[in-house]
Amino acid sequence: MVASWPEPIVSVQALSQAGVTTVPNRYVKPAHQRPVYNSDQSGLDMEIPVLDMSDVWRNPEGLKRVRKACEEWGFFQMVNHGVDHGLMERVRGAWREFFDLPLEVKRKYANSPDTYEGYGSKIGVVKDAKLDWSDYFFLNYLPSSIRNPSKWPSQPPKIRELIEKYGEEVRKLCERLVETLSESLDLQPNHLTKAFGGVDKIGIGLKANFYPKCPQPHLILGLSSHSDVGGITIVLSDENVSGLQVRRGDCWVTVKSVPNALIVNIGDQVQILSNGIYKSVEHQVIVNSGMDRVSLALFYNPRSDIPIGPVEELLTENRPALYKPIRFDKYRLMIRQKGPTGKNQVDSLLAST
Repeated sequence: MVASWPEPIVSVQALSQAGVTTVPNRYVKPAHQRPVYNSDQSGLDMEIPVLDMSDVWRNPEGLKRVRKACEEWGFFQMVNHGVDHGLMERVRGAWREFFDLPLEVKRKYANSPDTYEGYGSKIGVVKDAKLDWSDYFFLNYLPSSIRNPSKWPSQPPKIRELIEKYGEEVRKLCERLVETLSESLDLQPNHLTKAFGGVDKIGIGLKANFYPKCPQPHLILGLSSHSDVGGITIVLSDENVSGLQVRRGDCWVTVKSVPNALIVNIGDQVQILSNGIYKSVEHQVIVNSGMDRVSLALFYNPRSDIPIGPVEELLTENRPALYKPIRFDKYRLMIRQKGPTGKNQVDSLLAST
């Protein structure tokens, strides 16, 4: 892996705070990649599903709703998920405080493309690529062998403690959710967990995203279109500012966050394991001209050193294996080198290619 960025990293937040009135050309997307704002999202079919998890756990009818959401959307919002609402507010607030720190303080945690751990702005090592209008902080939470809290922010006070508590609660939620996904595919509850490599081998990463306000939001994206490379992603969204968009056919649907909800995003590894029954769906982030936005994504990923391929029990004569097996560490390396590329990455594994 490349050990350094191909060009100097610029803080997007610093650009925004400097009061730029014109977006630098490095951030201006080609016309076909610029944001799309759908004027009519009034229909229920243009909202990602909202699932009350108290009606889902171990409930056959609830499992049907999970399956429908994963087949048709690849996204859903969870309420009554079991994660403490106060903790969600505190950890999101702590990250907002971190991004409000002076730039010289944040740069003490500057990252590099070999691990991505730390504070940065760029994804991918392609020189002169168009950039996204965002800064982020990425950290490894599990496995413990690569976890290093000394690399986590020390300011504001208690942020490390909040990261620890939030990570533990969402880890438990993900374990239960993966069991639910397994059952919804008519597999044994622990089947997908085993396919991930077992609960003691799971990888978890945490990415705090900061999307500064932008003078020309119609020209740029906070995060380019992509599907998530891992297993499942749990998103704690900004409570005041919308920005996440999910592809629905030829449309982009802006997600309207439900109070105290967490957003579930099916990743490429679950699409592969389910042999395409469940979909990892393209999504992107738009930004706002008047308000900054903060979100927190927790990535729950399979063990990195085992091949991930379609589950044998889901293969039939009419639906043979659609994807070639690949180790997750090798698969993840693609996005770390090339950056977000729509669905090109998972499509490259199709057995017919």
